[in-house]
Amino acid sequence: MVSYKRETIRSGITFGSALAIAISWHANTSIIWAIIHGLLSWFYVIYYIIFY
Repeated sequence: MVSYKRETIRSGITFGSALAIAISWHANTSIIWAIIHGLLSWFYVIYYIIFY
């Protein structure tokens, strides 16, 4: 059970980063902002949903 939980969390972080990078690239067309937003991952995704 612990292994399954770790894998789920790892996949969630990866998906969140990819989603943040895609949203950032679409909004800004800047690789620097895409990297920064990828590091922030879910925080940026939630911010984008609330304010855009």
